Amino acid sequence: MINKPENGEIVSRDILDLLPHRYPFLLVDRVLSFEPMKSVHAIKSVSINEPFFQGHFPSYPVMPGVLILEALAQAGGIMVIKSLPPADTVGKIFLFTGMEKVRFRRPVFPGDQLHLHVTYERHKMSMWKTNGKAMVDGKVVAEGILTASVVPRED
Repeated sequence: MINKPENGEIVSRDILDLLPHRYPFLLVDRVLSFEPMKSVHAIKSVSINEPFFQGHFPSYPVMPGVLILEALAQAGGIMVIKSLPPADTVGKIFLFTGMEKVRFRRPVFPGDQLHLHVTYERHKMSMWKTNGKAMVDGKVVAEGILTASVVPRED
């Protein structure tokens, strides 16, 4: 059962009801605000204990850019799933299908709090297009246009 705070905040236990991802691949800790068919603002607290830091890079730990994009895609998935009527999401999964105009501006280090801002652009049938911007301390670290599709699960 999803809690419905007035400000659109979604806590971690409720994120588990929205996304199929689990640790260590769940990259959204909390949703600070959400507006259906408009935007989502989520956060990922980056810890030195993240498993990817063991190999990327042990002497200079930097969060992999592809995982920053994945975090944006997961935040976008939350926005889409929460924007659709629940009946439209039963037995379906939200899959990342593409990215455009991606730019990495700054590295993300352990101890950073990654703010994930995703805005709705448009959708046609099951295809969705969003703009994502990841920020740390008010500075853009990565941005791009992300596309995804809501498709039936093949269990």
